[in-house]
Amino acid sequence: MTGADVADSPSRPSALGNYEDWPAYMGRRHIAASADAQQLADTLGVPAVTTELPYTVHVETEHDGVITSRLSWQLGFGPRTTAWFVRPANAAGPLPGLLALHCHGGIKVHGADRLVSLPSGTDDDGGASSSELPGNLPLELQPLEVRAKLYGGRALATWLAQQGFAVLAHDTFMWGSRRFGLDPLPWRTAGAVNGQRALWREAGVEPSAAEQYNAAAAAHEETVAKAATLLGSSVAGTVAHDDLAALGILATLPGVDPDRLGCLGFSGGGGRALVLAALSPLIRGYVVTCMMTTFASLLPAYLDAHSWLLHSPGLARLGDWPDLAARSQAQAMIQYALDDQLFPEQGMRDADAYLSKRLPPERYTGSFWQEPHVFTPAMQEEAAAFLASALEPRPRTNSPAPDLARTDS
Repeated sequence: MTGADVADSPSRPSALGNYEDWPAYMGRRHIAASADAQQLADTLGVPAVTTELPYTVHVETEHDGVITSRLSWQLGFGPRTTAWFVRPANAAGPLPGLLALHCHGGIKVHGADRLVSLPSGTDDDGGASSSELPGNLPLELQPLEVRAKLYGGRALATWLAQQGFAVLAHDTFMWGSRRFGLDPLPWRTAGAVNGQRALWREAGVEPSAAEQYNAAAAAHEETVAKAATLLGSSVAGTVAHDDLAALGILATLPGVDPDRLGCLGFSGGGGRALVLAALSPLIRGYVVTCMMTTFASLLPAYLDAHSWLLHSPGLARLGDWPDLAARSQAQAMIQYALDDQLFPEQGMRDADAYLSKRLPPERYTGSFWQEPHVFTPAMQEEAAAFLASALEPRPRTNSPAPDLARTDS
């Protein structure tokens, strides 16, 4: 359907495909555990997060020293969430739990599957039917090229489980199983996609279904941001809702120590980690990779390098982007890539200087890498070592034995 077809149609297609129930849910708002977290939640417009969400385990497989479980759960609006829980196959005792937050990457047809290695010879849903796990694509359409380009070819969640963590990686709002339905295309999105289709024809390119969806989703993100603003929310706030819900599930999964929870993410996933740690006291340690700068450094040349995950209305009234780290009591590692094409070096160095001055050394570690916008295996190894230290078991405090002479019995 073209933009002209939509304009001539007696009724326009939904601009909120799969999410027509989102507006009704927005009457409920998230209640945070502290005044600072509540201020941030109110600014971002985080919807209410349902606690003790039931989840379904669809299938489990053991391979490469880990057990990978395919989960799903239903949030209060939108399509069902799918996720992967990966942990060591021979774990003894409760493990530190990590939420692995997938990047933006300009690819929304997929979500957390870019972080998970599935055994060869299985399909994408590990044997579960498409009706059980809506919106999934075959394994051969997994974004392995994104993994190779951005993560050094490593399936991050699977690798972290091999290092001794229990890892949950979930699709968040707008991605993978939580993506919007864009068939038929909304009116404004159709106009943008028609232009991309003309470029493909001129270049003699026959785009795949995934490429066509990603092109439409890129144009549609502006419409999603408009809807979120109209509803008193934001893209980042609604994503944070999904991430808070996933964190609550991680804390209850078998073999996870709920007192030793952390998160990490690259690029847009790093921004999600920063926001999540500021919103939830459950996070004890987190890593932000290639997603730290000052707001001032984005103007004027770097403004259009980023998605709506970074550009949240009203956020600057609470302070600068690095100030989000000061809203959390967790230990933070920020990894900066000096050749990052999305951030100016001075902005990264200014953010590091600010955080080094604002936070005590035990709460902030800045790490500089001579790399472009990537999360290399060496960076991942540094992140894993940091999280292992940050999530060590806390010393047990033994209560003194009661003085029987001062008791009633």
